[in-house]
Amino acid sequence: MYEWIIIGGGIHGCTIGNYLIKNEKTTIENLIIIDPHHEPMEKWRTYTEKIGMEYLRSPSVHHIDVPVFSLQNFKNPTDYTAFYGQYKRPSLQVFNEHCDKVLQQAQLKKCWKQGRVIHVYRDFDKWIVQTDDGQSFITKNLVLSVSVNEKLHIPEWVKESSNDVKHIFSEKLSKLSELTPSIVVVGGGITAAHTVINLCRIFPGEVTLLTRHKLRVHGFDSDPGWLGPKFMKSFSKITDYDLRREQIKLARNRGSMPNDIYQKIRKLEREGSLKVKCDEVVTTSSQDQSNVLHLKSGNSLATKTVLLATGFNTNLPEESWLKALIDTENLSCASCGYPIINQKLEWCPHLFVSGPLAELEIGPVSRNISGARKAAERIVNEFIV
Repeated sequence: MYEWIIIGGGIHGCTIGNYLIKNEKTTIENLIIIDPHHEPMEKWRTYTEKIGMEYLRSPSVHHIDVPVFSLQNFKNPTDYTAFYGQYKRPSLQVFNEHCDKVLQQAQLKKCWKQGRVIHVYRDFDKWIVQTDDGQSFITKNLVLSVSVNEKLHIPEWVKESSNDVKHIFSEKLSKLSELTPSIVVVGGGITAAHTVINLCRIFPGEVTLLTRHKLRVHGFDSDPGWLGPKFMKSFSKITDYDLRREQIKLARNRGSMPNDIYQKIRKLEREGSLKVKCDEVVTTSSQDQSNVLHLKSGNSLATKTVLLATGFNTNLPEESWLKALIDTENLSCASCGYPIINQKLEWCPHLFVSGPLAELEIGPVSRNISGARKAAERIVNEFIV
């Protein structure tokens, strides 16, 4: 029997695991992290490498370690390529190297269990977690750190199309260099921006960014006021969870990018490496071995490859086991389907959540790296061994 099981080994699961170990809430022998991938944070690394991210959007104080300046202190301050801008946004390379060091310090790979969870249930005061290889694991405390990154958002026009339309985060697409130009990238946020910047290095002059709205510039994906009491004080007083959900939707700067990425897009436009069109796909057809996108404006756009950078679905994450757990344990959910939890992020005794599942308590930053830190702090600091 374990003291703690964490389901999900992405940034959130690894942050919580590290906090538990370094705050001496458990030992490595009494912790297990269950995740379908070979390595911790594997999905994060795959996605960020594929789109060609150079610097994170998050500032350097957002990372998976406990001390707030751990990432800043990790790199020699004379290395001016390590961080970018006013908020010292870390390069992807430095961030990942820092994560490797933290994971090694906490020895989290020793408690790694590769497997896909298929069933979770309670047996008196213990939680039983079953995986697809037939194993069962017993724990006193369970943390659900599952995400939405396996549910790709596919627009309706794609579902009705017979054309081969790819999603940037599809496992079937391993490298952007495999694509056939010309290429239209559909999307208007930071993922689409990173993707076209990367594609223009490989296929200059063969790339078009198709966005439904004018490019939106925001430093972060929500106002920094959501990180502290400025906005969270009033948010925490709201007892109507439909209103909390509405506040979260309004707070998020969806489909946006920081100014440095925006300036790169405009520079590529001026150089002729990239075209940017503001329009929306209605239907598609095929002509002369090309995909033809029929647009809302009445115009059409022919291309060899259509690549979606449309993100993920925002509905409740994970598989049927989560819905079964909700039903069996009669767990409280808001009308949006997401958990109603206490300030310790407990859904019921000894069942904790983070990431998307915690956003009705943590707020709009819940899915981010900062949200992982907030979740870890609440679970660790308010938990009584």
